[in-house]
Amino acid sequence: MLRRCLQTGWLILLLTLLTVSAQADSIEKLIMPGPVILGHAKVENQCNKCHQVLSSASRNPLCLDCHDKVAGDIKTQHGLHGLTKGLDQKECQSCHIEHKGRQADIVKLDERMFSHQQTDFPLQGAHKNVNCMQCHASGKKYRDAPGQCHTCHEKNPHEGKLGKECANCHSQTTWTVMKFDHDKTKFKLLGKHNEIACDSCHINNKYKNVPVDCFSCHSVDDVHRGKNGKECAKCHNTTAWKKLKFDHDKDTKFKLLGRHKEVSCVSCHPKDPYKVKIETTCISCHKADDKHNGQYGDQCQTCHGTEKWGKTHFNHNRDTKFALTGKHEKAACNSCHKGSLKAKVAKECIACHKFDDVHKGNKDTKCQSCHTTDNWKSNIMFDHDLSKFPLIGLHATTSCDDCHATKQFKGTTKKCNDCHGKDDLHKARLGINCEQCHNPNGWKVWKFDHNKQTKFKLDGAHKKIDCYACHTSPAPKGIALGQSCGACHRKDDPHNNQFGQMCQQCHDTTTFSNIHMNR
Repeated sequence: MLRRCLQTGWLILLLTLLTVSAQADSIEKLIMPGPVILGHAKVENQCNKCHQVLSSASRNPLCLDCHDKVAGDIKTQHGLHGLTKGLDQKECQSCHIEHKGRQADIVKLDERMFSHQQTDFPLQGAHKNVNCMQCHASGKKYRDAPGQCHTCHEKNPHEGKLGKECANCHSQTTWTVMKFDHDKTKFKLLGKHNEIACDSCHINNKYKNVPVDCFSCHSVDDVHRGKNGKECAKCHNTTAWKKLKFDHDKDTKFKLLGRHKEVSCVSCHPKDPYKVKIETTCISCHKADDKHNGQYGDQCQTCHGTEKWGKTHFNHNRDTKFALTGKHEKAACNSCHKGSLKAKVAKECIACHKFDDVHKGNKDTKCQSCHTTDNWKSNIMFDHDLSKFPLIGLHATTSCDDCHATKQFKGTTKKCNDCHGKDDLHKARLGINCEQCHNPNGWKVWKFDHNKQTKFKLDGAHKKIDCYACHTSPAPKGIALGQSCGACHRKDDPHNNQFGQMCQQCHDTTTFSNIHMNR
């Protein structure tokens, strides 16, 4: 009996404790001061993750169970939480106050009051003036900001080729002022060497056993291709590579005059100049440039100088019997001189211009009678008025090609109809002697008197009729019309020719209907 009572008592006690615990959890939820931040939302209903029920002990261990990186900083004394003195005596919630809502920022710092000296990266030199957001990217935790030079300065002129220990040469005061002094090494930087980038010589960040002879670096720049040896300093200096100590005029038997001063050495010295003797004649170098193909000999200096190859000493007007005028001055020598200089060249125009003769030999060979050397096609001196066909009126303004289409001047017709046949509105019904009515001053300016210029006077009604009423057919060989009335009026004869063709015995030209029977 006693045993049963004890069992019942223990059961009642256990149920009581469970009820109290459940009630306590429900009470905590009921008295929650507000929603937690978005990062804690998943444990909002698990109060015991952050709170110890019915306990006044520090809650820091519960915070650090989740925030293990902060716990690591405190343990190793790194970062803000590990370096801030007295932080171990404070509760997390004294700085990070929860239950302020989902969007609350419980880790926000007062940038004006915050001391960066309490971090692993104290701000020194130029870093003091840098905006926070340049290192602390938006949306990232403060502790995640990098602390190495190269992470921020990765866009450096060395492109990472000199390693990541920027502080070996640079300071935080100013990036361009370096602590490293190359002159304290075994290779002082003189002249242009002072201006080149480090990685030009220190390839792949190699600093030890870097060669110090010129050829090791400048072999790719060696225009001599090793033919002049490797002692570059004998001729070159560090101030300017192209400014040489070697004096060709003093140190050789061939002075460099005119354009020779500007040509590259290898143009004349294709092989080792110390072993291979170089010819000093012009043709030995300029044979490939000889436009004369050797026909003028090999004494180039007779005509050419060293200042300008195209400017020669030779004066054609002075030294020959054929003065070069007009376009002849610009013509290439081999345009006329096809053979050697000793070969005789004809001086007549046609000798050279035979293929340019558009007249095909129809004119004489004295081209200069009409043409000049200034311009072959203009300023022609030919006077057409001295020919058998003087140019009068509009003919004087007509292009030569309009009449001389074939460029053959001999045998050109002088008849109007040969040129103007296509313009003949009469279609040859008035004959082909256009000049009887028209003149060169204007095609439409014409004058013809039928009564004076023909044997058939126009009187009466004949004055008013159209020319083509009588001139009905082309008359290329001349006009031959009958002058009798019947020649034109036979088809109009109501008498059917029973009275003959002497119409004028009864009719006159005033009107056909008036009859004079008394004639």
